[in-house]
Amino acid sequence: MSRRPVTRRRRRPRRPRLPAWTATLTWKAAVFIAVMCCALAALLGALVHVSVTRQTVDQAREKALSKLEDMTEAYEAGEPMGRFGAVDPPGLPAELRALALRGQRGTVVSDVDGRPTMWAAGPADGRALAVRIDYSLSAQTITGLDRAILGSSVLAIGTTLLMGAFAVTRVTRRLHLTAQVARRISAGDLDARVNDPRTKDPSRPEDEVATVSGALDTMASTLQGKLLSEQRFTADVAHELRTPLTGLSAAAELLPPGRPAELVRDRVRTMRALTEDLLEISRLDAGGETVDLDIHELVPLAERVVRMSRSSGAETDLLIVRATRVETDKRRLERVLGNLIANAHKHGERPVVVSVDGPVVSVRDHGTGYPEYLLEHGPQRFRTESGGKGHGLGLTIAVGQAAVIGAELEFGNAQEGGAVARLTLPEYVHLADCPESDTAADDHSAVETDTAADHAADRADDDRATDHTDMERAESTDRQT
Repeated sequence: MSRRPVTRRRRRPRRPRLPAWTATLTWKAAVFIAVMCCALAALLGALVHVSVTRQTVDQAREKALSKLEDMTEAYEAGEPMGRFGAVDPPGLPAELRALALRGQRGTVVSDVDGRPTMWAAGPADGRALAVRIDYSLSAQTITGLDRAILGSSVLAIGTTLLMGAFAVTRVTRRLHLTAQVARRISAGDLDARVNDPRTKDPSRPEDEVATVSGALDTMASTLQGKLLSEQRFTADVAHELRTPLTGLSAAAELLPPGRPAELVRDRVRTMRALTEDLLEISRLDAGGETVDLDIHELVPLAERVVRMSRSSGAETDLLIVRATRVETDKRRLERVLGNLIANAHKHGERPVVVSVDGPVVSVRDHGTGYPEYLLEHGPQRFRTESGGKGHGLGLTIAVGQAAVIGAELEFGNAQEGGAVARLTLPEYVHLADCPESDTAADDHSAVETDTAADHAADRADDDRATDHTDMERAESTDRQT
């Protein structure tokens, strides 16, 4: 069997990556201005050089030919021709001698003893009659002109480049300001405006940058008005629903025991939860939330949320990789973790695992994972793709509360399957963890004692809340009986 020759494709050499500043408009404008100035200076310099050189050479040639005519008349009259005219003089250029021997007249510039000299020669009895004049002054004139052209070109290029860079920098500065305002608006600062003075005065003509700035300000104002209107509508609807829901809840408690009463109470609880979620979202959208930051041990907080989830019938596993302390708002953090766990049980499959690895808390289920739209654009209100359960508000609230406490919430899907929500909190590092004085160690012990006391108080509160709930249920049963 014959083997086919193996052909290898040659790898194309990678182009060198240019620095980031070369992509800026200022640099491109400076290069364009410099190239155009150099080209214009070279063109004008060449035109001036050729014109002046031709004029100077023509003057010297006419002077040499006029002197050649005088020498020819003196030669024919037998008179002396002087030291600048002679027949077949030494140093006469060969091409000019050959031209004279052919019966023609001509001029040539050459060096004689290191000095530029203009030669003129003509025929004289089969020989070459030649005269020479000093060409040094004309050569110096042309050289000085070339230097003046070069110096003025450099000066003109430098001045134009500075003025152009200044003008372009003013434009790019305004563009950068517009881009910064656009980023602030996209980050949620709807009060940000460019406020270009050219857009305020109708009598002033607007350039392109001012037009873009004015359009951005108009868009921001319109967007702010629509968002504020939507926030007011959501808050008003939620507030208006609370009063009839309260009465409906009280009326549902008076219904006789049975399946219809249970269904009514369940729907009322769902409506109340939805109303509270809408109120919370409206507060988050308004941006008026106040944060109560403090130092907390992360593991006890995660244990508390998992314990509350288990008490409601949602079996949740807890995995501790590394314990740490974080600076956060305890209530809001529990709200975020509770929503993530509830979402995992509602839309995913068991087992649901909450893992704590330093300042990172992950909530994972083993279902089909998050949909593509959520991974690309984040949670969206009143949009779910898992059997129609839920309203899409739990993850929206989790994202909003995470932003309030300064945490980063990321959504993804595990390679083995299942959805993973990863919450990264700001970790707190106490000074006592470093080699300091004994006083710092005592402070650290005091902090640990206070933290332990807080955990004990939290557990006691949970037990009291559970007992109180059981008592209420018992009293309600007694009343129904």
